[in-house]
Amino acid sequence: MNTKLASVKTYNKKDNLIVLTDKSNLSWTKDLLNKDEVQYLKSALKKDIFNVVFPKANNIIVVQALNATGTNDEQREEARVFGSEAFNKLEQHKAKKVTIVNKRKQNHVLDFIEGIVLSNYQFLKYFSDKKEKKHHLEVIQVTKEVAPASELKDLMSTCEAVCVGRDLVNEPLSYLTAAQLSIDIKKLGKSAGFKVTVFDEKKIKAMKMGGILAVNAGSFTPPRFNILEYKPKQKAKNARPIVLVGKGVVYDTGGLSLKPTANSMDRMKADMGGAASVVGTFVAIAKAKLPVHVIGLIPATDNRPGNNAYAPGDVIKMFDGSTVEVLNTDAEGRMILADALHYAKRYKPELVLDFATLTGAAVRSVGTEGISMMANASEAVKNKIKRSGFSVHERIIEFPLWKEYGEQMKSNIADLKNLGGPYAGHITAAKFLEHFTGKEYPWVHFDIAGHAYLTRANAYRPKEGTGAGVRLMFDFLKNY
Repeated sequence: MNTKLASVKTYNKKDNLIVLTDKSNLSWTKDLLNKDEVQYLKSALKKDIFNVVFPKANNIIVVQALNATGTNDEQREEARVFGSEAFNKLEQHKAKKVTIVNKRKQNHVLDFIEGIVLSNYQFLKYFSDKKEKKHHLEVIQVTKEVAPASELKDLMSTCEAVCVGRDLVNEPLSYLTAAQLSIDIKKLGKSAGFKVTVFDEKKIKAMKMGGILAVNAGSFTPPRFNILEYKPKQKAKNARPIVLVGKGVVYDTGGLSLKPTANSMDRMKADMGGAASVVGTFVAIAKAKLPVHVIGLIPATDNRPGNNAYAPGDVIKMFDGSTVEVLNTDAEGRMILADALHYAKRYKPELVLDFATLTGAAVRSVGTEGISMMANASEAVKNKIKRSGFSVHERIIEFPLWKEYGEQMKSNIADLKNLGGPYAGHITAAKFLEHFTGKEYPWVHFDIAGHAYLTRANAYRPKEGTGAGVRLMFDFLKNY
């Protein structure tokens, strides 16, 4: 991550400053602005111009008013967006350091800072001249009255973890194979403070994880099954572990059901966005030392049409003993998730949540503005997740799991088929997954296909990998 966050006692007038203000309280201006600047500021605020820049001889002062209309969640998101806009102003002036000064009564300062920090993300690994491309902002100083140190620490833990998720999604297959993903997870576990166990191909075969092996059959690179565990030193809030499952298809050609190249396959390095969500969440909760016991399961492979690739019409015996008729090899994510969901039963979990860039249907139903959720967990759990989603602006749209959708997944020659009808594909995919939970634990499925990867930047969410799901899960687990 490109930003350091530092706490300071007070601000220096000669520093680059961002002053957060209410429109009605401008008493502070006499200390920092001259009469003409104050008059200009008042005129701008009357016109609802919320961001005003005052260049000085050796520094700049950005005055940012935050809107006080809408719900609290809407105000928080607007603060993040304003943070992104303020960051752009700082970049125009090549500011390396800025101090944030709060003159507001209502406090959305942390959200504003979050918008700046997440906007400063860059993935520069493959540029020849990184120095020329690199953003200028390096340090954000925050005066102590803005927020307690613990809240700043949690904010930075989360932002760092979001950037980890973005990095993983942005890595191409030429680097991030299933094997390399395991290596990277182990490194992150060592630095953040969580345990990682990796099953290699021999172990996966011995366990007869048929879904993972089927998808991997067309690949030249062997699969991996990653088990992450974070257990706090103090007593955990949850008596039994919470399990997070992430789809780790590091690249998806569609297999023999080959995807079109244009506007589809060229983005398929992002098909491990669910795995990135889980890894990022572990980095966040471990760095923040949350008092929760969490297990992560990430089945990982690429999906190729080579070697002895599984084919439409094949019948696969899954890890739980069920048989699946394959109608489309591009419905591969549910095949590997199914094995992981069955594996989760051995932990007798309190709750299981899976994340996957699973279906185009989810994108068509929600677009890039939210996350599709299907669940058999309690209303209380679902409401807490929705509350977290609106709080961090990773909004949740719940879809039903009516039994009729399950009827569409029945096969004429096997227990199940891996493709439903022409409609509601995100729901029929979830019904397929629900079968492998055995309803032995409460379960929530997140289809993040539209949210994990963007084709153009959206405020503090960059083009390509967004780190979707990390902020959602951190907020949910922190308040669990």
